[in-house]
Amino acid sequence: MDFLHAILTGPLTDIATDPVFFAEVVLGGLMAGVMYSLVALGFVLIFKASGVFNFAQGVMVLFSALTLVGFRELGVPMYLSLLLTVATMVILAIGIERVVLRPLVNQPDIILFMATIGLTFFLEGLGQILWGSDVKVLPINELGIYDGRLSLKVGGGSILISQLDLTAAVVATLLVAFLAVFFQKTRVGLALRAVADDHQGAMSVGIALKNIWVVVWAVAGFVAIVAGVMWGAKSGVQFSLALIALKALPVLILGGFTSVPGAIVGGLIIGVGEKIAEVYWGPAVGGAIENWFAYVLALIFLLFRPQGLFGERIIERV
Repeated sequence: MDFLHAILTGPLTDIATDPVFFAEVVLGGLMAGVMYSLVALGFVLIFKASGVFNFAQGVMVLFSALTLVGFRELGVPMYLSLLLTVATMVILAIGIERVVLRPLVNQPDIILFMATIGLTFFLEGLGQILWGSDVKVLPINELGIYDGRLSLKVGGGSILISQLDLTAAVVATLLVAFLAVFFQKTRVGLALRAVADDHQGAMSVGIALKNIWVVVWAVAGFVAIVAGVMWGAKSGVQFSLALIALKALPVLILGGFTSVPGAIVGGLIIGVGEKIAEVYWGPAVGGAIENWFAYVLALIFLLFRPQGLFGERIIERV
């Protein structure tokens, strides 16, 4: 009963008495949601083009952050380390597509999914062999990013904003804008959209699926770098970063597995929802709502709209 009472009255009462604090909670949720969206974007790109759910996207985020820190620890200047990391992740992504997935074309989806699970453990082991298993600090200040607090005056109070989260939001916005232009205006982007809509139709007009998949995996590797830098700066570069893939799943369910805008909107909904639930309803149940809120919300979506907010309804006629 206490939990039900908190759901019905807690936020409404608190919002009315302290709207500035509520605005700070929502803003913090939006910033966290952007971080979730960065990881979800990698899943969407690969699934949209090839129909493969790349469970290894989370460990690709980890591997990119480990590689960046590893190069820096070897004495390589930060910006050169970033360029080398970009090259490493693009080569790795292309290698995964050619060596692991291309031989499995036309195999059942479960085979491809299991291959990406095996790839997850392989990359975790490779990362540990190359760079060690200690928690590492990402020197983001060398990239001009600082983890401080900004104060925004609103009415009679002030809202505190994490400078790191704000930077992540700006970077994610620019990345999404770049991907939107890439998909809508370039020949490769148009070919990718054709492949996503109909593989057989795309092949019939001369589009080489293998080349498109290489491009998609390379872009997904680049997205993993951006997510790895942001998440590594926020929580440290450690092997638990690979589990961020699990937090991206509710985002994909909400937004739709084939929608780039859906990954963004789904991340924002999850981020804001879990922050509000934790701050306003958490005390009624002893806290920790933030750990499971996203999965409960995703379950509700699966029951009533399994294709997500922006996903296409699949109709099979028998």
